Amino acid sequence: MTPDLLGLILLLVLASAWTTERLGIHALFGAFLLGAIMPKAHELVIAVRDKLQDLTVVLLLPLFFAFMGLKTRIGLLSGASAWFCCGLVIAVAIVGKLVGSLIAARCGGIGWRQAVAIGILMNTRGLMQLVVLNVGLELGVITPTIFAMMMVMALVTTMMTAPLLALVYPASRIASESPVAAVA
Repeated sequence: MTPDLLGLILLLVLASAWTTERLGIHALFGAFLLGAIMPKAHELVIAVRDKLQDLTVVLLLPLFFAFMGLKTRIGLLSGASAWFCCGLVIAVAIVGKLVGSLIAARCGGIGWRQAVAIGILMNTRGLMQLVVLNVGLELGVITPTIFAMMMVMALVTTMMTAPLLALVYPASRIASESPVAAVA
């Protein structure tokens, strides 16, 4: 990966994002589209990742989370009815992902404990959800109050993952079931 090739790739990403923004579509979709049509040669993907990973993880990701936190107006969730709705959003999100993942895992022949663990892990709300929420807020698809509820839901469901997973799948059980332990 030469500096010129990396510069060209970054220029194409920015140009694609700018183009979709000018067309009235969010810039994120332009960057995504370019990524979708890029060659998938394993060496190219690894080289680009190696060049950009440190910058992304150390600078851009914390900036994005800070930006999202500053956009979240938690004060909009005032009153019992707003917090009740927020709790309902959290409950529906948890049950929907947990039950859907559990059923799919069981249909795939996975045992109950592993299926529940998959459902718990699916409850983490990842970076893409935050990006979609941000786009939805910018486009006016969701209100600032719904945005705040969804951000609280994302935080709650992500924070509950590790403790719930430890209950369902304690470290001792993971160690006894791992392929490495079976060989030893």
